[in-house]
Amino acid sequence: MESDSLHDEVLSQLEALSLTPERPLIVSDADEVIFAFVRSLEGFLLDNGHFMDLQSFALSGNIRDSTTREPVSAEMVKSLIGDFFSERTEQIEPVDGAAEALSALSERAQILVLSNVPLDQIPARRRALVKNGMDYPLVANIGRKGSAMAYLADRHQAPIFFLDDIPHNISSVARKAETVTRLHFIADHRLRSLLGQAEDADVRIDDWPGVRRFIEGRLSEQGF
Repeated sequence: MESDSLHDEVLSQLEALSLTPERPLIVSDADEVIFAFVRSLEGFLLDNGHFMDLQSFALSGNIRDSTTREPVSAEMVKSLIGDFFSERTEQIEPVDGAAEALSALSERAQILVLSNVPLDQIPARRRALVKNGMDYPLVANIGRKGSAMAYLADRHQAPIFFLDDIPHNISSVARKAETVTRLHFIADHRLRSLLGQAEDADVRIDDWPGVRRFIEGRLSEQGF
């Protein structure tokens, strides 16, 4: 199980941020929220003798060997994902509408990307964000995201919004930073059909125009 505590590497990144406590904050995951992770991963797998058979909302058990068509081991999944990030972090395509929605929202709120990208891929992910019109601060998280969000919430007076595709991250935030508004977002239409709204999410929205409308509405209701 992933750790729910705040890793020292994450703390140092959070401490380096320059955020305004009185201004709303939108904290977004990257993979399957800002970047089309699964679609890009599929291309990498096909290039490397494997394919993805999406039968559940998970990677383990759904990545198969192209020759035997058998699921690969958990160790092989970890290795393939590591190689994918090493080779293609900068090439992962953005989710439709993400850059436009975040640009509009940035007029009323601060934007932060909180991603479990490998630490050695931070520069590549930053380049990808800039290249795709999303030049926002990035924190590379380790483990579940509740502790990082609690750190931010404890130092913030204005509304905070959190977007993620993974239910256990949303639950972690609900436990540790309950005042944060939690949006469950899954970009890939096939993954959406495999998973309902996360139990601890405030809302499920799977498109960026919808996210923009929701957040703008909440900000207006709260006088921001």
